[in-house]
Amino acid sequence: MAQSRVKLPPGIRGPFEVYVNGVPQELGRDYQVEGGDLVFERQLVQQSLGLRAWLLGFWGIGTYKRNDEVDVRYELDGQPMVANGLEINPS
Repeated sequence: MAQSRVKLPPGIRGPFEVYVNGVPQELGRDYQVEGGDLVFERQLVQQSLGLRAWLLGFWGIGTYKRNDEVDVRYELDGQPMVANGLEINPS
């Protein structure tokens, strides 16, 4: 089974909230925490926007490639923070 790993930014400690494409994820069901990584038991895909896709988007022509986005909401020194668009690494 394919896995995906997402490295948490430094300084993040639980509790925190994890979202994939804006959908809340549940610890234990959707992901695990191993060291400083979030581990998903499914393949997440992160597409880089190439020149062709960028030009098509500029002219209002959409592209429909899969592009998963992982965001983490947490608190740091009592201040609410969001780390969005974290890098996805296949395992």
